Amino acid sequence: MSINTSAKISQPFQANTEPMLEETSNKATTKSSDNKSDITIGENIIENPKFSTRNVDVFYDDKQAIFNASLDIGRNEVIALIGPSGCGKSTFLRTLNRMNDTIPSCRISGEITLDGENIYDKKMDPVLLRARVGMVFQKANPFPKSIYDNVAYGPRLHGLARTNSELDEIVITSLEKAGLFNEVKDRLTAPGTGLSGGQQQRLCIARTISVSPEVILMDEPASALDPIATAIIEELIDELRVNFTIAIVTHSMQQAARVSQRTAYFHMGKIIEVGNTSQIFTNPRHQLTENYITGKFG
Repeated sequence: MSINTSAKISQPFQANTEPMLEETSNKATTKSSDNKSDITIGENIIENPKFSTRNVDVFYDDKQAIFNASLDIGRNEVIALIGPSGCGKSTFLRTLNRMNDTIPSCRISGEITLDGENIYDKKMDPVLLRARVGMVFQKANPFPKSIYDNVAYGPRLHGLARTNSELDEIVITSLEKAGLFNEVKDRLTAPGTGLSGGQQQRLCIARTISVSPEVILMDEPASALDPIATAIIEELIDELRVNFTIAIVTHSMQQAARVSQRTAYFHMGKIIEVGNTSQIFTNPRHQLTENYITGKFG
């Protein structure tokens, strides 16, 4: 995989300084409809971000999937990435912990930093990065191991426990944070694959947080779950943001509205608009955003 790890930005990125619509009388009823511009509308740049991306392009061979993406992700916030199928939101999410490294045809340019550190620097170990930036996938993927060993796998790999009692504490704490411990405490030696779909997804969340990540990436974590299991996952996300930064890809606009504080709308590989979730869903500033959230396409 060819990665441009030292891409220089020839033109410094400028945060959008367009006045808010309510402050500009002659634009009060006008929404931007230009999809040719690379400028993202709204608050894509914030102070003291946890994650920062600047002018990121992603290619699969000669096909470009992400165009000039610049987005900051705040500390202890949930940011929802929304947009139609194939718009690039999952591809963008995967750049944040270098999951695209596993695709030989993928190449990335631009800059992505975690606490100011370039995650594509040659000195950055992807394995250690993924311990700091965990990921929960669309389909629950527990290991063919016991419930206990699923959660203990990461701490053992990274040497986070010196004794069995320390490992026990990590496993129990992680299961408690994932809201699963009370349901499985009497069968920790049972196979993780024997749990229900919602329980398996919470087991995967427990496995992710067992290595004390700083960021959790979620790629449609509730898309295959029933409404009750989905509600449990959403409640869990709200609890987890106290300790973690979370970025979630979702096709459910209702879910984005319920769990996130900020929302980024993607369209054809571009970040069109970013803002507070309430503003995005009640007063979008770009016509494409409004068309999507009102169901005109997507």
